[in-house]
Amino acid sequence: MAENTPIIIWFRRDFRLADHPAITEAVRTERPIIPVFILDQVAESYGAAPKWRLGKAISAFDARLREVGARLILRRGNALKVLHQLAKDTGAKDIWWTRAYDPEAIARDKAVKSELTERGFAPNSFSGHALFEPWTVSTKQGGYFKVYSPMWRAVKDRDVPTPDPAPTALRPPSHWPESENLSDWELDKPMNRGARILERYACVGEAAALARLDDFVEHRIDDYKARRDYPAEDGTSKLSENLAWGEIGPRSVWHAGMRAHLEGRKGAEHFLKELVWREFAYHLVSHTPRITSANWRSEWDNFPWSNEEDEAVLRWKQGRTGIPLVDAAMREMYVTGHMHNRGRMIVGSFLTKHMLKHWRIGQKWFEQCLIDWDPAANAMGWQWVAGSGPDAAPYFRIFNPETQAGKFDAEETYVQKYIAELSPHPPEEARAFFDACPRSWELSPDSAYPAPMLDLGEGRRNALAAYEQR
Repeated sequence: MAENTPIIIWFRRDFRLADHPAITEAVRTERPIIPVFILDQVAESYGAAPKWRLGKAISAFDARLREVGARLILRRGNALKVLHQLAKDTGAKDIWWTRAYDPEAIARDKAVKSELTERGFAPNSFSGHALFEPWTVSTKQGGYFKVYSPMWRAVKDRDVPTPDPAPTALRPPSHWPESENLSDWELDKPMNRGARILERYACVGEAAALARLDDFVEHRIDDYKARRDYPAEDGTSKLSENLAWGEIGPRSVWHAGMRAHLEGRKGAEHFLKELVWREFAYHLVSHTPRITSANWRSEWDNFPWSNEEDEAVLRWKQGRTGIPLVDAAMREMYVTGHMHNRGRMIVGSFLTKHMLKHWRIGQKWFEQCLIDWDPAANAMGWQWVAGSGPDAAPYFRIFNPETQAGKFDAEETYVQKYIAELSPHPPEEARAFFDACPRSWELSPDSAYPAPMLDLGEGRRNALAAYEQR
C-alpha cells in the first residue's frame, strides 16, 4: 500500500483520540488520516436530547482534531453511498470504524462492510466501545451470560490492555474533501427552547470527560458504594454521558478504577462492577438483539401492560404524578438530560407496576430525553425494572416511592431541588423545568402541585394481581 494512500476513519459514537484502537493503528501506519462523521439513517433516528448531544460531541471533537492537525469531515446521507464516494474522491482503500452492538448499527455495518469489500475496498472494524467483545465472554458451557454476577466473576481478573495515549499529530491528506456545515443540520432543533437549559449541564468533549474521571477518583470514589443511591448527593461519576458518546474510552475508566482498587479505595471495586454492568448490556444486546424492542422473556408477552399513552402517561412524563420522588426524577431528566440511577429504578417501577404501562413507553421517552442515552443500557434497564428482562428484578419487587424517599431523600433535598411547587425558594433547577418544558403543557411554577394520581398501596395490589393472572 502506497504510504500516501489515506485511511478513512468513520466516527460514530467514539469521539476521542486517546484509548482509540483504530486511531492508534492508523497513526502507526504513518499514512494520512481522514476523520469522517456521517449523519446517516441510524443517527437520524436519535431522539431530541441525544441528537442535541450528538451535535455537541461533533463540535468538540472537530476542535480536538484541529489541535493535532486534522479536522472532522461531515456528510449527510446513506452511510454506504457516502463512504464509497469519499473513498473514490480521496483515493482511500482502507475504511475503518469502531464496532457497535445494537441491532440497527450492526445491520448497517454488515451491509457497509459487505458492499465495500465487493467493490474492492478494505473495510475494517475495531474494538473500542466495550471492554470485552461480546463473543469473547462465555459461560463454561460456551453460551452467553444471562445473569450478571457470574459474568462479573468471569471477567473481573481479565487483563484489560492499557489504553493508548492520544497522538500528538495526525498526518493530513494532500487535499481535504469538502465538508458540510454542522449548523446546517440543526441537530438542536428538536429540543426547541430546552436546548439552552441542557447547555448548562452537559459535560462535553474528551478533555472534560477525562477531568470528570480524575475528579471522581480523587474526591468521591471512596464513598461510591455507600452514597451512590442518594440522588441529592454528588456521589457518582456521571461518566455515562461521556461513555455513551465515546468521549472517554472504557479501558481508561477501568484502569483508573483498578488503580484506585489496588490502592485500597473503598468504593473502587463497586465502581468497576458498575462498569461491567454496562458491559453486560452490550453482551446481551449482541447475543439477543430482541432485547431492544420485545420482552426478553417471551413468557411476558401476554402480561396485561397497557400501551395507551393516556392522561396518566402524560402526567408521568411531565413529572406531575403527585408522587414527589417520581416527579423530581422526571424533572431532573427534563432539565439536565440525566437522571440519577436510583430515580431511574423508581420511575420505571412506578410506570410498569403501579401504573401497569408497558416498559416500551418509558424506553421511548428516555430515548427522547437522556443525553447519556445508550440503546443497550436503556433497553436492559427498562426490562430489568419491569421484570421481563435477563437477571431482572423480580416482578414482585415493587419500589415504593414513599419508602424510597424516606431512605434516600429523607430531608427532601432532591425533591425540593427539582419541584418548584414544593419549595418556598425554588432553586435554579426547579425553575428551569418550566423554561424547558413544551409551552403546550401550559405549566407554571405558580401552579398547584397535584394530588397523587393513584394510591400506592392499591397500585401495588393491582400489579401483584396482574402478575398472578399472567
